[in-house]
Amino acid sequence: MDSVRAVLIDIDGVLTVSWEPLPGAVEALREIREAGLAVALVTNTTSRTRASIAGTLAQAGFPVTARDILTAPAVTAAYVTEHFPGARCALLNSGDIGQDLGDVDVIDAGDTGTVPDVVIVGGAGPEFDYVALNRAFGHLQRGARLVAMHRNLYWRTDDGLQLDAGAFLVGLEKAARTEAVVTGKPSRAFFASALARLGAGADEAVMVGDDVESDVLAAQAAGVTGVLVRTGKYLPQTHRDASGTPDHVIDSFAQLPALLRAWSAEQ
Repeated sequence: MDSVRAVLIDIDGVLTVSWEPLPGAVEALREIREAGLAVALVTNTTSRTRASIAGTLAQAGFPVTARDILTAPAVTAAYVTEHFPGARCALLNSGDIGQDLGDVDVIDAGDTGTVPDVVIVGGAGPEFDYVALNRAFGHLQRGARLVAMHRNLYWRTDDGLQLDAGAFLVGLEKAARTEAVVTGKPSRAFFASALARLGAGADEAVMVGDDVESDVLAAQAAGVTGVLVRTGKYLPQTHRDASGTPDHVIDSFAQLPALLRAWSAEQ
């Protein structure tokens, strides 16, 4: 695997589904680690902190720690701190991610007396009801900026595909006549952060994901080799209708070590 120095890996749908390991995923990640490759797990998951994700994966046998994980909330926190220092933020998200938001000033959802400067949209869940969405719409009408952790329309659980925040984000943008700044995948900044953390160039890295647009083609646009897996949210029709062609397509993450070995042999 000498031609590749770093592997960026989506979690949900690639390594796990509903946090249960997919067949061969644990063994494949161990093999990649043993080959000396740098690894970053890059995820738009917004329901858990990095520490929680790492703990769950490690318990399932994956050789990872919190340092290996880059989440959309962590990147969002860095973006808001840099571009909107001191901003009061309204957060619309399902799950407790406060630990990864660091020093971002998130106002209480029930605080009707504070006008936020930024509306942050994370992952969808029961919290995305009419009251919450209409409250966010009101903030945007009064001039708040819109920052979204991702634009994912859906994700896969053991109950099948479920709607995600991107489906609601489009409505907020249209209604408020604004456009969100997206900080997680597919933004180039997200991939740049992962590569900087690993000390690798884009031409030395591979991105493995189940979302052809946000994971694979977005990585390729950033100069990273893209590998699409036919697990998780993968759908043949979405693959056919994609805006580009993945560099590689494999049935599952379990096949990645063999692909990397074959690729290295060709160099």
